[in-house]
Amino acid sequence: MRMIYLSPVPWASFSQRPHHFVNGYHQQTGAPVFWIDPYPTRLPTLTDLTRKPPVADQQSVSVPPWLQICKPRSLPIEPIPGSALLLKRLWRNLFKEAAAFSAKGPCMICVGKPSELALQLLALIPGSRAVYDAMDDFPAFYQGLSRRSMERRQAQLIGQVGTVLASSSPLRDRLLGMTDQVELALNACDMHALAPVESLDFGVKQQVLGYVGTLGRWFDWELVIALAQANPGNQIRLIGPLFTPPPCVLPANIELLPECSHAGAIAAMTTFSVGLIPFKLTRLTASVDPIKYYEYRALGLPVISTRFGEMALRDREPGVWIVDEGTDLGKTAMEALSSQSDRSTVHQFRQAHRWAQRFSAINLKNGQ
Repeated sequence: MRMIYLSPVPWASFSQRPHHFVNGYHQQTGAPVFWIDPYPTRLPTLTDLTRKPPVADQQSVSVPPWLQICKPRSLPIEPIPGSALLLKRLWRNLFKEAAAFSAKGPCMICVGKPSELALQLLALIPGSRAVYDAMDDFPAFYQGLSRRSMERRQAQLIGQVGTVLASSSPLRDRLLGMTDQVELALNACDMHALAPVESLDFGVKQQVLGYVGTLGRWFDWELVIALAQANPGNQIRLIGPLFTPPPCVLPANIELLPECSHAGAIAAMTTFSVGLIPFKLTRLTASVDPIKYYEYRALGLPVISTRFGEMALRDREPGVWIVDEGTDLGKTAMEALSSQSDRSTVHQFRQAHRWAQRFSAINLKNGQ
């Protein structure tokens, strides 16, 4: 069964859940995939003027022969009532390409992000099997009219698909209020991007508490500063694009480094002693299952995290320290730094959290 996949991220970005979704689908079915890059589904903001595209890896820049990529023409007007009339004119060529692709055999439509284009394609190709892979709580990323528009389109989408996949337990619970056809498909880790378990160093390393990822409005600067002050002898290394500046002059033991490629990020993680996930507790983070958790643990790193999203359910997992208000941050860091993984534990974790296992809920070969 051929697949049309409306992605929430561009193909030419570092490999994320959507990339692994379509790769896994092709490996299991051998079918071609028509990948549609995302377009603006919210009104523009001032930060869009300075935002840089994500650093891509070569594996995402190259396009396999079974994949066809389409970049929709669009304007950032989707939340405005009546905008669909203009947008549909811009999408005429895309509609022709999608219709030609689906005419060559049975076709599945998988939506990675609610949008007017997704609803239009479902109407254009009626009777196709339809799946919504909810990677995030998308309305939580928007405000005002854009949020209301996304909430409405998500509700319309859920009413038209046969299966909804949720990337976290809290997100599944939220979506179960809209349909009972929700399956849990947690995030995972690209094990091929990691160094072999046999090459990992489990000995004593420099005492570095590290974070790799975007420093956005969900990043808990206050907690990181408090952690640095409670552990002045340990370095805290933060790597990633800075969208939300720190609220004050940082302690001397906090180091800020710029964004790097995903391969560079993985290499940087191997220099950490502990992996940090310091996210604020907001609606935005309430439905998140952070991929960096899987990457940290697959490299044998202990993890210090706040109690958000799926991480709130991992407070008894080995190698995980959850911090709350009033937690002794000095003691927590000391315990995490003194813990050690071994090759057997890391190997077992990698086997249990591969992307290939995550999407079995959609029964890929059914109806092929």
